[in-house]
Order: sequence, then C-alpha cells, then structure tokens
Amino acid sequence: MDVKKHVTGVQHIGIPTTNMDETVCFYQSLGFVTEYQTINEKVAFLTLGNLTMEVYENKKAVMAVGAIDHVALDVTDIDQVFESVRQKGFTLLDDKVQSLPFWEHGVKFFTILGPNKEKIEFCEKLKS
Repeated sequence: MDVKKHVTGVQHIGIPTTNMDETVCFYQSLGFVTEYQTINEKVAFLTLGNLTMEVYENKKAVMAVGAIDHVALDVTDIDQVFESVRQKGFTLLDDKVQSLPFWEHGVKFFTILGPNKEKIEFCEKLKS
C-alpha cells in the first residue's frame, strides 16, 4: 500500500509553548481564529486560511529558533497507513495508533521520526 494514496495534505503544525494565553493572543493578533481549545490539557488549534497550528502548553518547550515540534499529515485511513509505515521499517514513536477526544468525533494518530529527528504525525479526524 502506498502511503501517499491516503495523505490529503498538511493537517497541522505542532508548536509547544510555555505560556498558552500569550501564544494564542499572539496568533490571534495575526488573524488566526481559535477553532478548538481544551482547558485541562491546554491545547488550541488556530487556523488562518488553510493553515492550522496546534499550540500546546508544555513546560519543556525549547523556546529557540527551529523549535517546531511536529508536522501532522491528514490521512484518510489511519490503520492502513500505520500498517504500511510499520512494514516499511520507519522509526515509529508510537507502538500503535493513538486516539484523543479532540474535535467533534475525536482523532486517531501516530508519529514517526524523520532523518533529522523531526516528528511526522499521521492524523485522521474521525467523522463519527
């Protein structure tokens, strides 16, 4: 199975922060709109046009140039993509497909490590 058959584009870019309120305010001042935000986990998804950023409070944020944590690719069949990536021998950072109750019906995702230690997340927003 060819992974690219299931990738429909960039879903979001993950940016860690040490101050959620300040970060959300900054991006809103640039025109981003908060589409989804949690209280307990301190996660916000901000959009501007076709760009979505996931900002999350993390007391371990590097706070340096180049500190984007991950790029997430939107996929149509997370289980098939996971199996294909596993079979091809990519370095998996998750031993199975994970899930979170984000958005209306939740998301399923997993992450691999790229050649420069970058994280690539494959993510499917569930429709029901």
